[in-house]
Amino acid sequence: MVRDGIYYALALIAVAALLAWLTVPAVAVVPSLLAAFFLWFFRDPERAIPNLPGAVVSPADGKVTSITVTDENGERRTHVSIFLNVFDVHVNRSPVSGVIEDVRYHKGSFRNAMDPACAAVNEQNVVTIRSDAGPVVMKQIAGLLARRIVFTKKVGDTLGRGERLGLIKFGSRTDIIFAGNAEMKVSVGDHVKGGASVLAVTQPVMQPPPIRDVAEVR
Repeated sequence: MVRDGIYYALALIAVAALLAWLTVPAVAVVPSLLAAFFLWFFRDPERAIPNLPGAVVSPADGKVTSITVTDENGERRTHVSIFLNVFDVHVNRSPVSGVIEDVRYHKGSFRNAMDPACAAVNEQNVVTIRSDAGPVVMKQIAGLLARRIVFTKKVGDTLGRGERLGLIKFGSRTDIIFAGNAEMKVSVGDHVKGGASVLAVTQPVMQPPPIRDVAEVR
C-alpha cells in the first residue's frame, strides 16, 4: 500500500464521520466508498521479478499501445508506450538493473495519455539508467486526470531490476526506450505488469579491449 492512499482514505473517513454526526448516517456512504476506492487504487502488490539475463521488464502495469523503432543520432532505439487506466496499479518500477545517470522533470500540458502527442507535450519525468545493455530511458508521463508524478530516487542511485521508484497518480502513461536490436517479447495490445512482465531481451554492450602499453607488446 502506497502511503498516499492511507492519507486520502483517512481524510475521507473523517469527512464521513463528521457527516454522519451532523446529518444522517446514509450521507456518509459516499465519502466512505471513496475512502475504500483510494485504498484500492494505491495498492502496491509484490511481484516476482524475472532473473532472465538481459531482460527489460515493464516499468508499469497497463496496456502496450505502441512499439516503434527509431533512429536517434545514428543509433537504432526501441520505443514502447504503456497506457495506465484508473484501474491499473500505478506504482512504477525500474525496467533494468543499473545506475541512474540523469533525471529531468519537464512541465507541460495534461492531454489524454492515449494521444501519441502527449509523449512530447505532457508534463513528464524522464529518467536515464545506465545498464549493461546501454542507456535505458523511462518516461513517467502525466495524463488527462494525472496531476502529480512521484519519483523517489536520485541521480547516482543503484537500481535493481523491478525495484520500485515512484508512481503517477490516476490515468497516465509510461514510456521506455532501449536498444533497437532487442528481442521483443510483447506486442501492441498486450496487458503487462510492472516488474513482472518481460518486454524485451537485450544483448550486453560489448566493451572495447583494454589498450596495451607499447612496452607490453612482444
